[in-house]
Order: sequence, then C-alpha cells, then structure tokens
Amino acid sequence: MNIVDKTDEELQKIAFEFFDDLVKYSNKGQYAKFILNFSYDLLIGLNEMEVGKQFAKSELTRSLSKEYDFLGFIRRGEHVTSLFRVRSTKKEGEWLGRMVIGYERGEIKIFAASVF
Repeated sequence: MNIVDKTDEELQKIAFEFFDDLVKYSNKGQYAKFILNFSYDLLIGLNEMEVGKQFAKSELTRSLSKEYDFLGFIRRGEHVTSLFRVRSTKKEGEWLGRMVIGYERGEIKIFAASVF
C-alpha cells in the first residue's frame, strides 16, 4: 500500500489528527507523547539530548496556536508532505509547518516534522 494513492480527504483526516497531536504535545512539553507516532528511522536518527533541549527551550514550539491553515499536500515516492501555516500565541508572524507521513510496517507514521 502506498500513501500517495489516498485521496486528499483521506489524507486530511490522517494528517490533521497527527498535526493536532504534534501541536498539543509540543505546547505541553510532553516529549514522549510528541514523538509517539514518529517512524523508527526518524527516532533512531534523532539526537535525543539535542532535540530535548531544543524542545524544552523553544518559545515557538511551546506556544503554537491550535488554529492553523492547511496549505496542501505534496506526494512524492512513498511519502506525502503536509504543509501548514502556523502561528504562535506569543510571537508575531507566521511559520511553515511541515510533516511527512508514510507507511512503516503497515502503519502510517511521521517521517519528518518541523516548523520554520
């Protein structure tokens, strides 16, 4: 099964649920729940000490607005990139949220996530 074959409506249901969880757990500083749906390869590649420090100290990642604008999908290979316009409850401006999803061992997982 390839995730790129899903319809936009099917992908939105999956992506919005994952992204909502990322925002919620990022704001709460709950790192273990934040990475819950990460792919094995992503988890192995993380330097948990560095990511943990950034996670704890970043004002932006601790103040993401629950309201965001969905910008679209990019389908490529065996992954789909979801793009979002995000805002902070403490900082002015807008940021690009990016989340890459795909299948790993029959389950949909997050292969990348960032706000910049």
